[in-house]
Formats: sequence, structure tokens, C-alpha cells
Amino acid sequence: DAAFGGARRDEEKSRAKERIFSFRTASHGWDPKNQRPALWNLYNARKAKGESIRVFPISNWTELDIWQYIQLEGIEIVPLYFAAPRPTVERDGMLLMVDDDRFPLAPGEVPVERSIRFRTLGCYPLTGAVESEASTLSEVIQEMLLTTTSERQG
Repeated sequence: DAAFGGARRDEEKSRAKERIFSFRTASHGWDPKNQRPALWNLYNARKAKGESIRVFPISNWTELDIWQYIQLEGIEIVPLYFAAPRPTVERDGMLLMVDDDRFPLAPGEVPVERSIRFRTLGCYPLTGAVESEASTLSEVIQEMLLTTTSERQG
């Protein structure tokens, strides 16, 4: 049995050791010493009794690779990935979008309109935005060429 995921090694340090074929114990634990060698593009998918496999086919891709693939294939994406004026508050060093009544404002918080976009879409409303003017795919790619952190690092 295998589950497919979209994790990439460049996203955060905890994913850097993850293999494309990542073996889990019967209790779903991950042991780096229990992973199969992956030489070039050859993968050993043989699993022991009780093990499961998580497969991350884009593990070696970068965020820039993802954007270039989207452009190459003409894939439509949701507007939140593109910069637009949106109401935001700054909380704990993150820009959070205030878009409906589910977002409780803290005492003294007043939404400010900023040009923001999201590099990752996670659990609402915890995903932070970045200030950006990149409102087209080409502009997002140009922004990625100048970025030094992954979407999960800041």
C-alpha cells in the first residue's frame, strides 16, 4: 500500500531527509535508518510485512520548478496565489488575511489593505501571506528567481 504526497525537500528542514519512496513502520513511524537507498532514478519499493509507503514524486522539485511547470502546462490556479489588494492584519510576524467573519480580530486590531499573495495555502486562517506585486504567472516566477527562502520558511 502506498499514499502519494506533494512534499518537497526544499520546503523545510524536517522534509530534507525524506526519500521519494518513504517507508513507515506498522505504527506509521518514520526511521531514517530504515529507508532504502535510491540511486539515480532507481527505487526499491519492496516493503516488509506491516510497512506502508509514502511516495513523494516531486520531492526533488523546488518551488520555482512547480511554478515553471504550471506555466509550461498552462495549469489554472486559484487567485490567492496572485497578488491583489486584500484586508490584512499583522499577527505574530505573519500577515493574515481578514476575509470573513470566521477570522476573529484581537482587541485593537484593525485590518489594513495590502497587496499580498499566498505562497502556500494551508489551514485557514493560519496560513500567512507575503507582500507582493506579482499578479501574473510570469511575475510570480520572476519573484521566485529572487527569493531565498521556501514558502514554509518565511
